[in-house]
Amino acid sequence: MRGSRTLDILAVILSTAVLWAFDSADKVRASELHVGGAMVSITPERPVALAGQMHTRIARNVESPVTATVLALEAKDGEKVVDQAVLVSCDLVAIEDSVRDRVRQQIAASIQGLDPRKVVLSATHTHTAPVTKEGDYDIPKEDVEQPAEYAEFLAGRITEAVAKAWEARKPGRVGWGLGHAVVAQNRRSVYADGRAQMYGPTDRPDFRGIEGSEDQGVEVLFFWDAAGTLIATAINVACPSQEVESGSAINADFWHDVREMLRERHGKDLLVLAWTGAAGDQSPHLMYRKRAEERMRTLRGLTRLQELSKRIVTAWEEAYEGGKKEPHTDVILTHKFATIELPVRTITKAEAAEAKSKVDTYSKDPRNRRLVLWHGDVVKRFERQQAGTSEPFAMELHAIRLGDVAIATNVFELFTEFGIEIKARSRALQTFIIQLAGSGSYVPTARAARGGGYSAIAESNVVGPEGGQVLADWTVELINSLWPEK
Repeated sequence: MRGSRTLDILAVILSTAVLWAFDSADKVRASELHVGGAMVSITPERPVALAGQMHTRIARNVESPVTATVLALEAKDGEKVVDQAVLVSCDLVAIEDSVRDRVRQQIAASIQGLDPRKVVLSATHTHTAPVTKEGDYDIPKEDVEQPAEYAEFLAGRITEAVAKAWEARKPGRVGWGLGHAVVAQNRRSVYADGRAQMYGPTDRPDFRGIEGSEDQGVEVLFFWDAAGTLIATAINVACPSQEVESGSAINADFWHDVREMLRERHGKDLLVLAWTGAAGDQSPHLMYRKRAEERMRTLRGLTRLQELSKRIVTAWEEAYEGGKKEPHTDVILTHKFATIELPVRTITKAEAAEAKSKVDTYSKDPRNRRLVLWHGDVVKRFERQQAGTSEPFAMELHAIRLGDVAIATNVFELFTEFGIEIKARSRALQTFIIQLAGSGSYVPTARAARGGGYSAIAESNVVGPEGGQVLADWTVELINSLWPEK
């Protein structure tokens, strides 16, 4: 009953948000586009703990630098500002609210004319970047930079890059294109008894298939200056960058190679924003046909990172071949945002009991701190649920119209089928979905929740399938409100 009332309330709030977007019809017209950009290293200068695994890893060397790349967009009608958006792509596992808020506070204090609420940070989800949140891992105090120290360094670097990108904005052009590349593999195996397992072996006699969909589209934006020089590009791939996720060195994963290859072909100063699409159940890791894939890669003389990067760059070139033929100087730029509330996943008594048992077991070894917190959160959520004090999950949602293209954000590792639904229902010619514009957990489909396994169990999900559907509906409605002429 409580969930039903929550959905009814959300429907009213959503209707209000859509009317608000329609009321801004004066912004739904083509205006002169101004573009600026910058890139900054966010590579730590000291050893750090790495995020993304259940155990502590200390990185003492750098295999490839991690960076933050900023794209500043502003639409102007003469001297009048019509709207603006600043998008920051970071080689991190996620974006903590504290980091986002610190960046916005610094921007508000130091950058004139820019609405800090329209600055959006997102993560590529590399599992070989620094921890930014205190308390998640048992980290040595000696000779290792602590998460709070790195987070302060990170926020300062990002703010500097945003200021540089904002100051650099000038009249420019934008184009969009679509290519295809096999990068993502749905990583959830399903077995004869109906259970599912992330990275489950596919050569077992009871293996019955891969659980869900994959989205192999590569959505691309291109930005040129007034002279026609390509200055920036944004690439949206529905796959996290975690090919080398188990390593113990700083590494931007396949996005580093993508950037290097594109700069070699299109100029050393080209800015490349990496956007991870809805990909909670995806990975670049091979799930089947492994020996044949590895044989061909070896014969071509490529590492796995090079193989993935080459595919993305080939898809980018495919998109560029078409996109460069339609550059736009005057486009509609409309940026809407709202804090929405999503119903949280219900914890069963059995799930709470199992989580409590695991907390008791793992608490005996301090090295299991991450696991204790992970299972312990389920126990706390169950206690709030029983006490009637559970609250909906509040999420910041951004929807941007840029010409014929829509860009929508969420804070989760959102399962791909939700992303496909959003793209299919969107009025935009192309729809870019940026996940991990925050620190949220996995949001599984109903089928995945029935199958269980990591990424679809209570420990993995603050928001469950019901909330995922509410999020999809919210996103579609807000996107489509930006196309009132339809």
